[in-house]
Amino acid sequence: MSDPLVFLPGMMCDARLFAPQMDALGGMCLPIGGADTVEALAEHVLAEAPEQFALAGLSMGGIVAMEVIRQAPDRVTRLALMDTNPLAESDTVKARRGPQMDKVRAGGLASVMRDEMKPNYLADTPDRGAILDLCMEMALAQGPEVFIRQSIALMHRPDQSETLKAYDKPVLVLCGRHDALCPVHRHELMAGLLPQATLKIIDGAGHLPTLEAPDETTQALAVWLREE
Repeated sequence: MSDPLVFLPGMMCDARLFAPQMDALGGMCLPIGGADTVEALAEHVLAEAPEQFALAGLSMGGIVAMEVIRQAPDRVTRLALMDTNPLAESDTVKARRGPQMDKVRAGGLASVMRDEMKPNYLADTPDRGAILDLCMEMALAQGPEVFIRQSIALMHRPDQSETLKAYDKPVLVLCGRHDALCPVHRHELMAGLLPQATLKIIDGAGHLPTLEAPDETTQALAVWLREE
């Protein structure tokens, strides 16, 4: 691999989201909880990342990754977009953010993650319980302020369809077949917008294939890193 690899985690996650992939491929994971706009979060990534790098983002990490290539496409040598969404937030989802943030401000972060978010994430696999436990640990480690900032950033994120059309470097578009949050058709849309996209659907996985199907996800990333 000629360029350093940077991972961007999903909402309320950290480097543990990519532990199997980082063990196999190396790389670094940068946090995305320090601002309440996608634009500022991308600026933070660019300030911390190497001058040239391969970029892999999952879910909200993919949303920030798309803003990174909008701001500095020449610095990102290849892109992996996993279980994510290039579109602006829908009014339906946006309407749920306010009540969630109110609950979190009142001390209810754990209940919001347990009852309203995490159950939607995963396929029904033998490791589902352990992965849900890890997701809760990551969320509580991030804390309520990060939840608020990330929620606001997601509410007001831009549509990145034109950004994807303009990015003419190798891109892996990957998702779990059972991802209800960012479904397969959304990834087919992204692959159709990108000039150099490979679409990979991971069977037996939901929103977090890096943990649900780690070996297959790692292999797909390894192939992507070798593409010319």
